[in-house]
Amino acid sequence: METDNSTQVTEFILLGLTQSQDVQLLIFVLVSVFYLTILPGNILIILTIRSDPGLTAPLYFFLGNLAFLDASYSFIVTPRMLMDFLSEKKIISYRSCITQLFFLHFVGAGEMFLLVVMSFDRYIAICRPLHYSTLMNPRVCYILLLALWLGGFAHSIVQVALILHLPFCGPNELDNFFCDVPQVIKLACTNTFVVELLMVFNSGLLSLLCFLGLLSSYAIILCHVKGHSSEGKNKAISTCITHVIIVFLMFGPAIFIYTRPFCTLPADKVVSLFHTVIFPLMNPVIYTFRNQEVKASMRKTLSQLVVL
Repeated sequence: METDNSTQVTEFILLGLTQSQDVQLLIFVLVSVFYLTILPGNILIILTIRSDPGLTAPLYFFLGNLAFLDASYSFIVTPRMLMDFLSEKKIISYRSCITQLFFLHFVGAGEMFLLVVMSFDRYIAICRPLHYSTLMNPRVCYILLLALWLGGFAHSIVQVALILHLPFCGPNELDNFFCDVPQVIKLACTNTFVVELLMVFNSGLLSLLCFLGLLSSYAIILCHVKGHSSEGKNKAISTCITHVIIVFLMFGPAIFIYTRPFCTLPADKVVSLFHTVIFPLMNPVIYTFRNQEVKASMRKTLSQLVVL
């Protein structure tokens, strides 16, 4: 699309992951196989937790919501990315780009806050077991769920509001396979220093603070269980290790992308691929593999589905 200084950009061209057709085909096949294999697993987790009356504890309630958020997150980027692999020219309208960016940060921030809620749940369960049923009753769980959705919405609205005020008059090539804040800001035909700084504080600093807070909370939990019995200690350690793995998978790429000045690095696209496509679908699976109750219930649910 031709633009000049008086023309408002109405669409962007996505440059994608690579210009090599062979590499694109390989990535298309690998991502398709992964997506079509892992996504049904996340759906199975949701169905299992909703249908099994034995999985009503807050931990499973939040795990089901994590699977839902991760599946939703993968829908924002992956299907379009796979279709773009089959297109010579990858074009996305300005409105579609802003919409994709909004939902990406809406769901992503919601998941980030959900991990904080899950760490709070584990802290109460392990460090304050006598008060657990009172502090984490169903009403509190739903209030926390509403709060994290509102938090994600507020975070995303700020992102979008800052971008909507920027003028885009060309060029219109986004050096990525989806619309995200760092790449979109670079295309604005004005000085974006203040906007970049606000983005770093809104996304990067928030991610970093949550990351450090989560690691600190799990460190406190591990210190607390030192004097427990071997069985209780092993179970708590196993739970904490699982949560810490997810924290690194979720926050590591986010911190890499959003906490530094918006300069381009060779690893940006690879990190974005793992952050938006691979890790979201893996998170609930990692939880499930380390939880015997959920695995047993999933096998039962799967056998019932096969019979039907």
